[in-house]
Amino acid sequence: MKKEFREMLKEKGRSELPAVLLCAAECAPLAKTGGLADVVGTLPKSLARLGIDARVIIPYHRVIKNKYAGQTEHMFHFYSNLGWRKAYVGIEKLVLDGVVIYLVDNEQYFGDKIYRGGYPEGEQYAYFCRAVLDTLPLLDFRPEVVHCNDWHTAMIPMLAKTQYQGGMQENLRFLLTIHNIAFQGKFGFDYVQDLLGVDSKYYTWEFMELNGCADFLKAGCVFSDRINTVSPSYANEIKTPYYAEGLEGILNARSEQLSGIINGIDKDVFNPRTDGLLPARYDRGHLNGKAACKAELQQRMGLEVRPDVPLFAMVTRMTEQKGFDLVAHVIDDLMTNNDMQFMLLGTGDERFENFMRGAESRYKGRLCAYIGYNEELSHLVYAGSDFYLMPSRFEPCGLSQMIAMRYGSIPIVRETGGLRDTVAPYNEYTDEGVGFSFANYDAWEMRNTVLYALSFWNNKEVMHGLISRAMQADFGFELSAQEYARLYIWML
Repeated sequence: MKKEFREMLKEKGRSELPAVLLCAAECAPLAKTGGLADVVGTLPKSLARLGIDARVIIPYHRVIKNKYAGQTEHMFHFYSNLGWRKAYVGIEKLVLDGVVIYLVDNEQYFGDKIYRGGYPEGEQYAYFCRAVLDTLPLLDFRPEVVHCNDWHTAMIPMLAKTQYQGGMQENLRFLLTIHNIAFQGKFGFDYVQDLLGVDSKYYTWEFMELNGCADFLKAGCVFSDRINTVSPSYANEIKTPYYAEGLEGILNARSEQLSGIINGIDKDVFNPRTDGLLPARYDRGHLNGKAACKAELQQRMGLEVRPDVPLFAMVTRMTEQKGFDLVAHVIDDLMTNNDMQFMLLGTGDERFENFMRGAESRYKGRLCAYIGYNEELSHLVYAGSDFYLMPSRFEPCGLSQMIAMRYGSIPIVRETGGLRDTVAPYNEYTDEGVGFSFANYDAWEMRNTVLYALSFWNNKEVMHGLISRAMQADFGFELSAQEYARLYIWML
């Protein structure tokens, strides 16, 4: 155990690190739709290296059952009260990569999509919150800290402190991590009353009311012992009306309990020196393999195979949140007036997908729009590109810029959230920095930053320095895990 942790524990009058249960809607590699799954899948392994017994509880989604059913152990089952309903709760246990994962089984709620949308999704995760709370006393594990994630588990702290008085649930400590404040779980009061029996005195602005709705995430912000989000900058941003989506009041009121911890990436999965998905391996001291990856990417995607032309890339959801309206506004200007290539991998809004299909036809051989997602191809895009564009309107943390740097693709980002915290902009006077950035959400400011990055393309010394520093940056989850360990200890 780290000396720092021993001293912190001594101040608490104890010698053991707390046991932690992470509650979430998804967990990689079992079920994944976004970055939340990566965090929930990676954090317990990193915590274990610090000596923390961290386990996970998630729904037993159909995608998990289809692949892992033969590896699970049935522990027990019972019935929970979900309003007037008696709902089956089966608990399966799976050990994967040394992490114990409890799976909440109910075909009615988790036999189809991970997220059903709208009110059906509200019922899915109201059930999950109730099932988790009723399961806690029955597990072969006694957590002291329950780490909830996003609105899908945010009702757990509120229910524990208002409906489980006298039970072990009431005495647990609750951390709520906000991965994206734009998604809050807003439903009618009658609907929530029917599912969870929340006392009507809590349907007020002090507790869970927001704009006439019962807001699951707000309830979590009120009743959790600590709140954190996935980068220090985002923790500050969500206290302002522009970013807070209506929650600035409660977050400012609880600013002393609000903090930001930058996410990390799995350095074993994202490692160009060992990545089996690449046609050639490399590291920052030997970049011939990266050149081979670029040639393979160009050939596979129908781009001209040219080592001398800079290849810009995006692996993204094609939405305004990810800044795609900026890209659509200036891509013709960039492609017409500069010798460059552009590679897109992603899906999103239909209007952006159609725009990029049109752009591919206009710049055949120089621009490729792969509408869809392919995990193997994403690794090749990171490895084969020279610059990685990420002009997000807001970005709680972002993992893609970290992965890009790990593979030596130089990020060009907007200065928001985790992008500001992870990408130090290049200073041509001191030869410092790992990428390029712009401040305002403006298409022409983004374009000018791209052109500024392009101006260094033929300066091999500058480019080599950028690549070397980017690949050397440490975004492993070990650093994040240490911050979470400190937070768990503070909560005791």
